[in-house]
Amino acid sequence: ESRQTNYFVTQGRAYRRVVALYDSLDDLVNENDRRFDMDEDAQYTLDEDRLQIGYITFTQTMRWFHKKATEMEYEEYAQMLKMLRQGADAARGDDTSKLKALISEWVNREFKPDPLVDPDDKHSRGFTNDACGRLLCPSELDWNDSAVKAGIRNRADGYIVTDLSFPAFVYEKYTANPEDLEEGLFKGKILLQAYKAVFTSPSSAKDVEGEGDGADIIQNNRRARKTCDRIKVKKHVRFALSAVTSWRSVDGDFDYVQFWRTIVDFFERPPGREAQRRVERLLEWWTRKVFGRSRRNDLSQSAKDNMSVNALARQRAARDD
Repeated sequence: ESRQTNYFVTQGRAYRRVVALYDSLDDLVNENDRRFDMDEDAQYTLDEDRLQIGYITFTQTMRWFHKKATEMEYEEYAQMLKMLRQGADAARGDDTSKLKALISEWVNREFKPDPLVDPDDKHSRGFTNDACGRLLCPSELDWNDSAVKAGIRNRADGYIVTDLSFPAFVYEKYTANPEDLEEGLFKGKILLQAYKAVFTSPSSAKDVEGEGDGADIIQNNRRARKTCDRIKVKKHVRFALSAVTSWRSVDGDFDYVQFWRTIVDFFERPPGREAQRRVERLLEWWTRKVFGRSRRNDLSQSAKDNMSVNALARQRAARDD
């Protein structure tokens, strides 16, 4: 029994990372169960559809769940959900703690603020810190403008920071193009560093300039590509840059839940075919940056023939002739 409990806790660690950052597993299961009793032409709200998509993602990620749930008595089933929740919340806490220290290191190295961001003190972050403020600044504003800095820090009219603005850190080179706000979106260096730190290893986050050095995940591992579609790291990055000391859903005027939903909808609810293709290209970019692309198939036959393994085989065969 202890072994099974540990298994469920371990499996639950994937939930907040891959399935849903805020929606509870119980809500996902209840929404799926409710739909069995609905007519085929029933209409659903956007929030209900989000829950159902979350349930589908959950069962695709943890394929054992449905069979296990149908074989259990209710008490066992309730205990299993409890263990999954425990694992999910533990993973979120671990990720938050890990990024709290790592992001201060990355910001200090790249921006060299004075004073440096203290890895142990969240109060020194947020908009009071110039480097963190630059990354948190709404992308439509210019942090280098002293009036913008003062307005944001004083929460003046016209400078209120809400989830209706993308922070600068989600953009490539931390700068948005006002004429094309999709250009460079979700390509921020610190996002790649955070994702690699959480999903691969902290040491891999040190090098994000080139492509990853793994196999061709795009062609050979669709599940890994699906994971990229569920990136929840963006919210963790904002939390780590902020002065908020404990995990919460609202930071001043910024609603983290709505921010998360905006990001998920960007990937899962594109307005048309062209937008969908751009999403696919963005996911492929992420996959290459994180996992890399195999160059093996690019080798010519003559190049392969001259490599030592094949050359050795020819030499050994020649000696036997």
